[in-house]
Amino acid sequence: MDEGFDALGKALFHSMLDNIDEAIHVVNRDGVTVFYNHAAADLDLLDPREVVGRPLLEVYPSLTAETSTLLRAMRTGNALFNQQQTYVTKKGDVVTTICSTLPLTNGSEIVGAVEVSKNVTRIKDLSEKIIDLQLRLSRRRGKPATAVFGRSALYTFDDIVGEHPAIAGVKALGMRAARGNSTVLVYGDTGTGKELLVQAIHNASRRAAMPFIAQNCAALPESLVEGLLFGTIRGAFTGAEDRPGLFELADGGTLYLDEINSLALDLQAKLLRVLQDGNVRRVGDTRVKPVDVRVVASTNIRPEDALAQRKLRADLYYRLNVVYIEIPSLRYRKEDIPLLVQHFIKKSNEKLGSGIEGVSPEVMEIFMSYEWPGNVRELEHAIEGAAVTLEKGVIGTGDLPAYIQSTAARGLWSYLTLNLRRGTPVREMLKEVESRVILAVIAECDGNISRAARSLGIPRQTLQRKMKVMLAERAYVPGSGQ
Repeated sequence: MDEGFDALGKALFHSMLDNIDEAIHVVNRDGVTVFYNHAAADLDLLDPREVVGRPLLEVYPSLTAETSTLLRAMRTGNALFNQQQTYVTKKGDVVTTICSTLPLTNGSEIVGAVEVSKNVTRIKDLSEKIIDLQLRLSRRRGKPATAVFGRSALYTFDDIVGEHPAIAGVKALGMRAARGNSTVLVYGDTGTGKELLVQAIHNASRRAAMPFIAQNCAALPESLVEGLLFGTIRGAFTGAEDRPGLFELADGGTLYLDEINSLALDLQAKLLRVLQDGNVRRVGDTRVKPVDVRVVASTNIRPEDALAQRKLRADLYYRLNVVYIEIPSLRYRKEDIPLLVQHFIKKSNEKLGSGIEGVSPEVMEIFMSYEWPGNVRELEHAIEGAAVTLEKGVIGTGDLPAYIQSTAARGLWSYLTLNLRRGTPVREMLKEVESRVILAVIAECDGNISRAARSLGIPRQTLQRKMKVMLAERAYVPGSGQ
């Protein structure tokens, strides 16, 4: 009975492992495969029958006892986590994986090893093709590599739309930063325009004619980022070739590292050394190469929160934070929405060949009351989406995304009911309602204060006074948590 139960349990366990998404490979103490699930077979483009029961090095002839992560974990008795491994199967397919490998023990005796892998072949190939393209561009006489991984450093400070004091302060600080060579740390919610600002700083600097390279630190697996940033030499690890990293490609120019808080702490330490010494060492190399690169980094969470959560090293933070620029969220500068709407309508008309003339007063009212969690990017997408479907005329409420319509429709009512439950003083709620109405009417009147005052039935001077008070109360204070 127990033997039957054990057999059934083993069959169920194997069935479960065979139907999960991760590739799982198990070898015994002799290096012979004893389990190889369908995900692993799909990863290697092999049939499980070609692998199970065969010695590992027979199936993967490019590996050795030293380079195989399975055999190394079994030989050393140490677990390996997030290791990059490139190998060639016996059919000639080249595969790159990120794997974690554990030795299997029976008491104190090592009896095998298990490995869980993820296929990153396409990501690795694409990143290397990009680097090769950048290198070819940089070698062209008189044509520096200014590509930004499929984009160019096209934006200038003229592309930063807005007159709110907070955004005006961002532009002024960015212009001052562009005159120097100090590192810059930018913070802003997703969609606020961090890269737009960084590109503007680069194009206004003395490095404008030199390379501008941008990399999102969260876009690639950790084990690929090191080689991408610092470069590799042949033999540094299985499958490694002689390749320059982004620091070398950006020599003389600007390297923009987005979501720096997503970079592993050990890589942050290596980045710090490059910033301090001005020298870069490729992975696996003993030589260093001097580079002249201005680094601009950004985070999508507050730097002090990243420090508290141990997502950002304190020493790297202080090295990057020579110039700190905080971009306000759109909900804190709603006075800029009419200008942004005009800008994005013009942009969509040029891009799509459409004939959008503007937005209806009802749409502008929705825009002014909506909280814009996706910030300026969300507003741009809302305008572009309406332009695609409408083609010409005035954008109405029915042309907006359904989620914006429904959220805006219940926005003021939700504000009132929520604050009534909280016990917010009625005078405070009335002041907020008045502010929202004033902003909506000003937007409807295209910013014409005299017309807005007539629509509201109040003197122009009264409206100007109320706006002055509103501006003071709604002023955006960097670092205030707003």
